[in-house]
Amino acid sequence: MTEIRSNGVSRRSFLRTSMFGVAGLLVLPGLRGFSAQNNKVNLAFIGLGRQAMYLLNGFINIEGVQVVAGCDVYGIKRLRFQQRVIDFYKKSGKKVNIKTYEHYSDLLSQPDIDAVVIAVPDHWHALIAIEAVKAGKDVYLEKPMTFTILEGQRLIEAVRANNRVLAVGSQQRSDPNFQYAVKLVQDGKIGKIQKVNAYVGGPPTPYDLPEEALPYDLNWDLWLGPNPYIHFNSQLNPPITLNPPKDEEFWGGWRWYKETGGGFTTDWGAHMFDIAQWGLGMDKSGPVEIIPAGYKDTKFLTFRYNDGVIMTEEKFNGDLKGVKFWGSDGWIEVARGFFNASKDSLKPQKKTSETGDYETKASHHANFIDAVRSRLDPVASVEIGHRSCTVCNLGNIAYELNRPVKWDPEKESFFNDPEASKFLHRIYREGYSL
Repeated sequence: MTEIRSNGVSRRSFLRTSMFGVAGLLVLPGLRGFSAQNNKVNLAFIGLGRQAMYLLNGFINIEGVQVVAGCDVYGIKRLRFQQRVIDFYKKSGKKVNIKTYEHYSDLLSQPDIDAVVIAVPDHWHALIAIEAVKAGKDVYLEKPMTFTILEGQRLIEAVRANNRVLAVGSQQRSDPNFQYAVKLVQDGKIGKIQKVNAYVGGPPTPYDLPEEALPYDLNWDLWLGPNPYIHFNSQLNPPITLNPPKDEEFWGGWRWYKETGGGFTTDWGAHMFDIAQWGLGMDKSGPVEIIPAGYKDTKFLTFRYNDGVIMTEEKFNGDLKGVKFWGSDGWIEVARGFFNASKDSLKPQKKTSETGDYETKASHHANFIDAVRSRLDPVASVEIGHRSCTVCNLGNIAYELNRPVKWDPEKESFFNDPEASKFLHRIYREGYSL
């Protein structure tokens, strides 16, 4: 089995690599270690909803990538995927046979598939990704990486034990705008960091949607997977049509409910807490105390780090979701397509963000394909994805308990807190295990 070589992901060396190497990822010659002929990567998709359609647009245009299969529990989404891939290749004179599957295990058993893009709801992330790496597939996994902290630990073990590449879909890690901001922070351009504001939004709420009739071609039991049973509502799985063609009009609402997601805390936290962790040099660590908003005089969800830095889930520029770093010598604000700083000398001299739809950022997708070929860790590796996801989950655990929790980021455990420790994982439905 091909060996994965870690690039060490030291923040200084990574920043040098990411700031100056992204533009050439599609054309680098002589990439090493990948076994497929001529560096071609046969790519399949598991989960074919709205996010997967964005990802498809990004990956299918990368030279050497051949999309060969897709999987979804919803029949009409399989048909949409199949037709779009066929139409894409038809324009370039290629006739392709795109296979689709209802169950992900059937797709993973195909020996001609090199890598998979997993864009299913969060509660399925860990189980599918673990089975994928055990089947010898490299994985691009949507954020947040897992639904629970224990799932993240087990996924790291599986990725490393099977010598696979796993990239987390944290596109901001590949955005020059965020790279520039983090480099300034880590180079000390605003002095010693004292606090961080990271605005993401609130925690999930209990599932309260009314029951609706189940679409005839949706395997609801398989959609639920390890989750306890809840009834169907189209807000969880937005409808589409093929004739006339009409895509999802909104994001799947499973994100906002405790039973199926982590609310804004994980949905946007996996982006903005991720940038805060990166800037603070905490990609291999995390906070030591988490205090929920509303506890005594605590106004915002608060994370305290061992060096005294405080991060709050707090607005800093209207409703803009982003991150503000406060240093002893100034401040930096960064969001998608936005940058501001306390001094003009800190502002970029030219536009740094990529253009186009944010979900199709070519550099992040290309970084994964480059990692598949080179057998080097991607910019958002499984360990980085786990640490950022852990911050999100710790926030929701503090919310759930409505009190502070103390965390040991080295041991990845709570300090003498059996009640909090129960939330390191969740109870799976009968027939499912981690």
